[in-house]
Amino acid sequence: MKNKITSASEALATLQDGMTVMIGGFLCVGTPEGLVDEVLQKGIRELTVIGNDTGFPDKGIGRLIVAKRVKKAVASHIGTNPETGRQMHAGETEVVLVPQGTLAEQVRAAGAGLGGVLTPTGVGTVVEEGKQKLIIDGREFLLEQPLAADFALIKAHKADEKGNLVYRRAARNFNPLMAMAAKVVVAEVEEIVPVGAIDPDEVMTPGLFITHIVRA
Repeated sequence: MKNKITSASEALATLQDGMTVMIGGFLCVGTPEGLVDEVLQKGIRELTVIGNDTGFPDKGIGRLIVAKRVKKAVASHIGTNPETGRQMHAGETEVVLVPQGTLAEQVRAAGAGLGGVLTPTGVGTVVEEGKQKLIIDGREFLLEQPLAADFALIKAHKADEKGNLVYRRAARNFNPLMAMAAKVVVAEVEEIVPVGAIDPDEVMTPGLFITHIVRA
């Protein structure tokens, strides 16, 4: 069995400037802060970051925004981080705002190998600009493309040595979806237990999807 347990530095050794990175969390709940620390320390720049939100100026994705490491942010809202809005209006950072449910489904579609998602959300608004529309049973839908990434940085409560994950309550949020939609998946976990210590019925993300495990 390949040893998936490693350091944050080794787990992110192949992360490079300009890559696309998904970061789990909802207002920083379930965000792997230690992995964000490592991205900052590595000096990685020009990232495209996909997340539910851009955190706060001093937490989560927000710290990457403030440090100007992000060239493009794809998120459902940015209201908790004024710096994101400032950079957007100043033309310093591209911000793509996506309805929250649509964002989740786009990530899920990538993980499931689907060609896209049909949704009525955004029809008749600025959200539909540049997108293909289909009419089904007389109703208009937007075709939203799957969202995939080079890396997914996720947070879990517990992992076994194979990478089977258990999340804690609301910290689950986007993490399981993102674990399926990236080439390299790094899970920051609070506890690592032997294989067999987690009941199979409790596993929320199978270890098959996890590349590296880093102790929080």
